[in-house]
Amino acid sequence: MPDLQINTSTMLTLLKRLVETESPSHDKAGVDRLGAIIAEECRKMGALVKIQSQAAVGDMVEAHWGEGREGILLLAHMDTVHPVGTLKRMPFCEANGRIMGPGTEDMKGGIVIGLTALAALAEAHQLPTLPITALFTSDEEIGSPASRPLIEALARQSSLVLVLEPAMPDGAIKTWRKGVGDFVVTVRGRAAHAGSGHKEGRNAIEELARQVLAIQKLTDYDLGTTLNVGVIRGGTAINVVPEEASAEVDLRVMKPGEAERITAALHALKPTLDGTTLEVTGELNRPPMPSDERMKATFEKARTLAAGIGLEIKASGTGGASDANFVAPLGIPVLDGLGAVGDGEHSEREFIIKDSLPERARLLAAILRDW
Repeated sequence: MPDLQINTSTMLTLLKRLVETESPSHDKAGVDRLGAIIAEECRKMGALVKIQSQAAVGDMVEAHWGEGREGILLLAHMDTVHPVGTLKRMPFCEANGRIMGPGTEDMKGGIVIGLTALAALAEAHQLPTLPITALFTSDEEIGSPASRPLIEALARQSSLVLVLEPAMPDGAIKTWRKGVGDFVVTVRGRAAHAGSGHKEGRNAIEELARQVLAIQKLTDYDLGTTLNVGVIRGGTAINVVPEEASAEVDLRVMKPGEAERITAALHALKPTLDGTTLEVTGELNRPPMPSDERMKATFEKARTLAAGIGLEIKASGTGGASDANFVAPLGIPVLDGLGAVGDGEHSEREFIIKDSLPERARLLAAILRDW
């Protein structure tokens, strides 16, 4: 087959446009502006585009090439963690082979890679006979509450799901991810004057401190289970015995059954100080994506296709989660981390390696064409 035409300058032009369209998760107007650009790019390639309107978050863009089931689903998200105005401190720029700017790695670089691979295949008349769907969501960074049902529905109609999240820093594809849960532990005591009524008070912060130690001890590194009390709130004034305090807890799990075990342990927590009460709310938000036999076979097929175009890929994983976590439990083959290679995501150090853009576009195009 003739080589695909992939132009790095064209990719950078599109990436600059996407990055300079700031799109934090809670800015619906900003995400919608980005979605309009992506939708137009898809229409240029002959896609049938559906806009999935949303009330609270940005509208989602669903693009289709071909018809039928058992096709390939591409997943990408348009929202970023960077608030509007970050671009002023962190402008889109290129230096020493790196491209910097808010959302370059996570994951506007991945969007550009996906659009470029599809455009190159369309121009060369090499789109596969399998139908292709690309879903660009708007709420991944806040847990995908609106997009999850659509992701799962489209995945169930597919034979393969490819997620355009960033690669590992060494370029490896992500073949496992931990599951993620969010919990809130709330303690209520009794307010009193810290000077004249200290004995009558019941200090909610003191009780919460004891619970924090118990929660952290549930971490089991051998099982890949971690709990992190990341945010604590409580009290109203220094001279008031605090009546209420709360802690936000991040849970990460890898092994089957761990989410259920930890959830039960959290709900079994009991107050230790008389006169205090304790409430636990929350759940597992994203299930684990394990490196099981299906995942290993899927990766090996991708590795063979990559070798066919002279690329070597490796498998790895991360404690972070993505929308791939929703796909894995459905029994659908999924590969994650097919986006840009870089580092520093979710920070102002975020960057991607320029040369990874055309290379990853060629990789994605080969998988789409030859799967």
